[in-house]
Amino acid sequence: MFKITLLPGDGIGPEVTAGAVRVLQAVQKCTGVEITMQEALFGGCAYDKTGTPLPEETLRLCLEGDAVLLGAVGGPRWDNLPVHLRPERGALLPLRKELGVFANLRPSLIFPSLADASTLKREVVDGLDLMVVRELTGGIYFGKKQREDLPEGGYRVVETLEYTTGEIERVARVAFELARKRRCKLTSVDKANVLESSRLWREVVSGLAAEYPDVELNHMLVDNCAMQLVRNPKQFDVLLTENMFGDILSDQASQLTGSIGMLPSASLGGKVGLFEPIHGSAPDIAGKDIANPIASILSVAMMLRYSFNLEEEAALVERAVSAVLEEGYRTTDIMQPGMRRVSTGEMAELIAGKIQ
Repeated sequence: MFKITLLPGDGIGPEVTAGAVRVLQAVQKCTGVEITMQEALFGGCAYDKTGTPLPEETLRLCLEGDAVLLGAVGGPRWDNLPVHLRPERGALLPLRKELGVFANLRPSLIFPSLADASTLKREVVDGLDLMVVRELTGGIYFGKKQREDLPEGGYRVVETLEYTTGEIERVARVAFELARKRRCKLTSVDKANVLESSRLWREVVSGLAAEYPDVELNHMLVDNCAMQLVRNPKQFDVLLTENMFGDILSDQASQLTGSIGMLPSASLGGKVGLFEPIHGSAPDIAGKDIANPIASILSVAMMLRYSFNLEEEAALVERAVSAVLEEGYRTTDIMQPGMRRVSTGEMAELIAGKIQ
């Protein structure tokens, strides 16, 4: 029996999470896997009802479960709250810290039927299959922050970027192990020509390479990596990067696939894994039943694979997604000429139907 804590969150979060739940129910019916799901308040909607974006009861349920499935958090209506009460800062970052999930896995995979949906030429992206491993609980996002008044007016702000050898080593091992199971190529991304933190990053990663002689390791500066992702993305297998660089590069990599609505993620390292689509809450389309649920559904596949060790069930979900796309069904964000437009709910039902 696997216990999942559902955090639908804000904006389109509840819509795409509902689609993921529908697929999970189909997996249960088809395979006999026993799963229980319990929903909890999280993000802006939690603040509206409880005065905090991460209620203690929600955190308790997350820590007591086997995995967490998150929809999305945040939106303009909460942007003027104090920083510690905003959904992203007051809920998402503390949840990652409490769960101890230090390694964020973000795949960028081109489904053959969507190669023409990318803004890049088919020959550049066709066959793309890369994985970004992003360090998730350190770096500038979690460093000390300070704002002070200047005598002449205005402010001075300080953001602290901190990493320890241990923090770098543990996420690097995750990346090496993943590369070993894929095409045995690891690219570590840094800014070692400027930043001391990047120089330590490069030293630690290089020091681990001897333990993985079957994995080809190379280093690349982050600005060059951003260029290479557009120029020749298929050169990459696994990309390893610190927190802020990974946040930026993984979103860039997502667009190679045609839509950010296609990309799932898994945050691992602690006892409980956190799984979520990488898109935001998209409040402009919330409630319109046009959001793409596939990123959330593929996050379920990652959950089955990485938290529950159910490889066959994970592959079943991925094959169902591929089959529905092959038949020409599209949500608005990936719509192409001659394809059949479907809603959020319809896409989820189609995928669930393929599973069953």
